Amino acid sequence: MSHYDQLIAHYQTIHHFNHAQAMLGWDAAANMPAGGSEARSNAMAELSVHVHRLSTQPQLEDWFGHAEQAPLTTEQQASLREMKRQWQQATLVPEKLVQAQSIAGSKCEHTWRTQRQENDWKGFEKNWKEVVALSREEAKIRGEALGLTAYDAMLDKFEPGTTTSSLDMLFTDVKTWLPELIEKALEKQRSDSIILPSGTFSTDRQKALGLEVMKLLQFDFNHGRLDQSVHPFCGGVPSDVRITTRYDEKDFVQALMGIVHETGHARYEQGLPKAFSGLPVGEARSMGIHESQSLFFEMQVGRSKSFISHLSRLSMDAFNAHQDPVFAEENLYKIYTQVEKGFIRVDADELTYPAHVILRYEIERDLINGVIEHTDVPDIWDEKMKASLGLSTQDNYKNGCMQDIHWTDGAFGYFPSYTLGAMYAAQYKASMVKSLDLEVAIESGDLSPIFQWLNDNIWSQASLHSTDELVKRATGETLNAAHFRKHLEGRYL
Repeated sequence: MSHYDQLIAHYQTIHHFNHAQAMLGWDAAANMPAGGSEARSNAMAELSVHVHRLSTQPQLEDWFGHAEQAPLTTEQQASLREMKRQWQQATLVPEKLVQAQSIAGSKCEHTWRTQRQENDWKGFEKNWKEVVALSREEAKIRGEALGLTAYDAMLDKFEPGTTTSSLDMLFTDVKTWLPELIEKALEKQRSDSIILPSGTFSTDRQKALGLEVMKLLQFDFNHGRLDQSVHPFCGGVPSDVRITTRYDEKDFVQALMGIVHETGHARYEQGLPKAFSGLPVGEARSMGIHESQSLFFEMQVGRSKSFISHLSRLSMDAFNAHQDPVFAEENLYKIYTQVEKGFIRVDADELTYPAHVILRYEIERDLINGVIEHTDVPDIWDEKMKASLGLSTQDNYKNGCMQDIHWTDGAFGYFPSYTLGAMYAAQYKASMVKSLDLEVAIESGDLSPIFQWLNDNIWSQASLHSTDELVKRATGETLNAAHFRKHLEGRYL
């Protein structure tokens, strides 16, 4: 075997263990009884350590050195680049730290589930303190090795090539126009008459409705499934994608659009090229690109009038409510485009959502860089929430700094991906409409032309190119936030 072929075999082995980890993680969120937490945490920590050992084996450096000297095709060079990037990322972090982070993260995340419900900041803070300390240790090690600030080193894990300076510039610009746009939209909608859902919407019927919408979005049920968890997510592997949502029997609206969102993630995974299955180059380009898929499905397609026409018909059928004005197309459109200043990010409307992301970005940036301490977060959260949305979270931890799952296991550097994804999604649409009639495709119920564009330009390209190059090839330019602003102004004003 050539050294390149040895690397291919080695990284496919790593993929198999990551596959097992993904399924254990999904089961912990969707099925595992509370009493299984400690044993599961230890098992997953053991797997994390094993994967880390595989990823840092001493012979890899020699294999990379020889493979880089061999004649390789353009695709093989891209594959080698992505394997080497993962190897470099892994070799930076000591095994003991990986194990400690896995245990601390699992413990913090599991106890968070009940602590959040009980608004128990003191209990949560005791566990989170260790997660933050270990994350700072990791950030310091990565930063020193890569010549980056601590937070930029964590950001690089999720958004290769993106820096704090570029995000500060991007988000500072958004903060100059977003508050005024929110106020104008609120004023425009002030006289709107909206009929909100009332009554009981059983979980079983909501799930049946969700499955019908997934069919419309051409989800491959032979390679995936829908389940229920405390926090909606998409996990698993491309050949077996697991998505979850959470149901509220008093309101079907959020769970339904949550399914549309997670189906976007899932279709990306299912569309990744089979030729690179199990290899780093066959994985999603970045978390921002991943979010661009879920947000394209949710915001550009899912909240369009044409798609909501389908939701109206399907929901009337699901709840046997053909005369109920709640399900009327115009009413559902108003519900799904209603602007409202709220506490919860995952329930936020499209327009106020960036404010939630920027708040978290600014806090985690300063937390990892040591500018603030973890005990400062509740008060800073309250200050920023008042400044951006005029809401106070004083002593309201469950709807404030304890609402998200990401920080419980040290996923610092992830939050910017959400708004980056929304910006990419708007840019895709601006490019897509030049070659196909988006509304006609959605109205017809056959969204194949849309998915074909995404497959050709995003899904099939996986990690063959850098993020900037991928977006430029797809749209003719690198990230241009002007498309996002234009989209929001067009929809809400």
